[in-house]
Amino acid sequence: MPRPRQPGRHRRPEPVAAPEGAPALVLAVPGTPSTATRSLAEEVVSIARSELPGLDARIGYVDGDDAEYPRLQSVLAHAAQERTARYEQAVAAGADVAAPEGPVAVVVPLLAGPDSALLRSIRQAVMDSRAAAELTDVLGPHPLLAEALHVRLSEAGLARADRARLFTVATAADGIILASVGGTEAVQAAGITGMLLAARLAVPVMAAALDEEGSIAATAEQLRSSGSAQLALAPYLIGPEIEPELLEAAAKEAGCPAAEALGAYPAIGKLVLSKYTTALGIAPQPTSAPVR
Repeated sequence: MPRPRQPGRHRRPEPVAAPEGAPALVLAVPGTPSTATRSLAEEVVSIARSELPGLDARIGYVDGDDAEYPRLQSVLAHAAQERTARYEQAVAAGADVAAPEGPVAVVVPLLAGPDSALLRSIRQAVMDSRAAAELTDVLGPHPLLAEALHVRLSEAGLARADRARLFTVATAADGIILASVGGTEAVQAAGITGMLLAARLAVPVMAAALDEEGSIAATAEQLRSSGSAQLALAPYLIGPEIEPELLEAAAKEAGCPAAEALGAYPAIGKLVLSKYTTALGIAPQPTSAPVR
């Protein structure tokens, strides 16, 4: 006999699955496509699928070549053609089905913060596809990104893994430069996540722009003049949006070590899915950062 459902707050929530016929989630990947970029994007999509069974998730590259790396507009156009074909097949088979409505896809930019130039390219690709697609906002600011930054810093030996544990890291930084791309707007948005990171690490965090000359050096000087002796650079980036050489140059400019970009940290996949479900009004399991 099956066990009866247990009432009360300890009952496990019912798993949520993607509704039948739901729009595809299309991850818009900026930057120059590469094997590393594809691996990262596939891992992010895999995380999203594991959180929402039945999810139709695809990857479109803003600067793709349609051979090895499918362009975003081609992925969207193909999704629209598939939906039309399914409807026509159902009608031909005599099924009583309504014509498809709503977006054929929800496009989620693989960006931690706003970058007007990259977002303009993504928006143009959506328009060029002529598909009924909805474009979401970028992933941040969000507490989960502060968690991801903390983890990347601790992996590089630049921060304690957990404030609650009574140990220190000899190389732990006492000032963090949060490096973003996208100019002033991106710095302001990164600053919000920076405040959350500062609360986790109990050290000052200041945002700077990788794509504005002198921004990194000026921020480093400001932190040092306020008493920080050991700085660290924390990229507020997923990875594909800039060339790795830019981060190396920024670390040299600031005269400090740098953590890795956020990459395919699990929170990134969860935030991508959250943007998708919010756009469609689906309610998956809550996405939140654990308290440390």
